[in-house]
Amino acid sequence: MGTMGTCEVCGNQYDLAFEVKTADGAVHVFDCFECAVHRMAPECEHCGCKIIGHGVNVEGSFYCCAHCARSADREMGSQIRDSVGAHA
Repeated sequence: MGTMGTCEVCGNQYDLAFEVKTADGAVHVFDCFECAVHRMAPECEHCGCKIIGHGVNVEGSFYCCAHCARSADREMGSQIRDSVGAHA
């Protein structure tokens, strides 16, 4: 059995721990995706929830959805639409 990694969020030592390397070269160790999301995912600037999907970027501000973007920034947010399905 290999060495056990220690999750930087909960401190659990786990033989199936994994590393996440960021664009700037930082390396983080987690024992589950829940801990990785807790530490790594940005928060919506309107409602505070963790953004685990694409989210919405309005002039450098990040939101979980178009509704939050519109609520936080009426002028720029009004141009944002949630979209589902294939687009040509």
